[in-house]
Amino acid sequence: MRLFPIIAAVAVMALIYGFVFERERIAALMGSEEPAQAEASDETGPEAPPEYESVGVVAIKSQAREIDSAVVLRGQTEAFRQVELRAETSGQVNSEPLRKGTMVDEGQVLCRLDPGTRQATLAEAQARLAEAQARVPEARARLAEAQSRLEEAQINDRAAQALSQDGFASETRVASTKAAVSSAEAAVESARSGLATTRSSIQSAEAAVAAAEKEIERLTISAPFAGLLETDTAELGSLLQPGGLCATVIQLDPVMLVGFVPETEVERVKTGALAVADLASGGRVEGEVVFLSRKADPTTRTFRVDIRVPNPDLNLRDGQTAEITIAADGTKAHLLPQSALTLNDEGTLGVRLVRDDKSAGFQPVTLLRDNPNGVWLAGLPEQANVIVIGQEYVTDGVKVDPTYRELGQ
Repeated sequence: MRLFPIIAAVAVMALIYGFVFERERIAALMGSEEPAQAEASDETGPEAPPEYESVGVVAIKSQAREIDSAVVLRGQTEAFRQVELRAETSGQVNSEPLRKGTMVDEGQVLCRLDPGTRQATLAEAQARLAEAQARVPEARARLAEAQSRLEEAQINDRAAQALSQDGFASETRVASTKAAVSSAEAAVESARSGLATTRSSIQSAEAAVAAAEKEIERLTISAPFAGLLETDTAELGSLLQPGGLCATVIQLDPVMLVGFVPETEVERVKTGALAVADLASGGRVEGEVVFLSRKADPTTRTFRVDIRVPNPDLNLRDGQTAEITIAADGTKAHLLPQSALTLNDEGTLGVRLVRDDKSAGFQPVTLLRDNPNGVWLAGLPEQANVIVIGQEYVTDGVKVDPTYRELGQ
């Protein structure tokens, strides 16, 4: 039989009993002053809560300064103009091709199509026009003759009616003169109709001539503006159908910088503002804001902004990435070390300040931009004592013992 586990269990039970039920007696035997302290506390009432000492922190006395709160965007370059020249009629190319990269002038011929039978069509339309124009004098003469006969018939009719009233003309004669008037009126209407038909023939012939001339004009495809060929022109002997591509021309002077402004910054961008762009290739260019969209992109909720940049040497290309800085109205801000930023329990970005009563307080801020010396923050009072060391160990209302230093220390 094992006696040691039984003896150990009895010893443990004895210790537990003594600690729970005989603690004061054991403490008195060991010289503890706990009962005396308990009696003293019973006599003097509840113990006063301990007073916490002020927390030592390092702060900066910051003064707000006026800065140029520029709007910074990511964007890219775009050609000022770009057009795809396509054929409006069908025909075989009979002009030598121009290679991409060639500079072209406004009105320079890029593609010329074989005219085929279009010149004959034009000549036929011109002949029909001349024929229709030649019929105009004849139609006018017929109308004048018909009007003269009408006037003569009307005179005879009036005379017959006057004689009939005095009994000198028979009713047969009166009826005959009225019939002559009606016949003359019909002749006049016929002559007028013939003249109108002749004029319609002239208009139809003129339209046919204009269509033939336009068809011949479409055989020549010219550059609408001075620029650079982005593609080769259509090859000699190739067949172009309506809509077939002749060439693509782009204009790179000036060039456009295109960016998208978030809706939180759009009110700070003005047309005519100066803009500076740092290209991914390392260059820097300056331009002017010429357009700010009034309609937001439905996906990104941003607004398009266009900046015109002179490019006389064509150093800028279409599609280069750039970081765009647009000048905006100045604002008051504080320059503080980035380490001074903290978050409150709700996750709001801000800093902790030393209040007038030497307690800590949280103040939300807006980050404007950063530089090697720190970050520019808006949302603080004109004069602010900002905690830069120890802000993570205090909360609102905690007493602090600040030690002040300069920003660069």
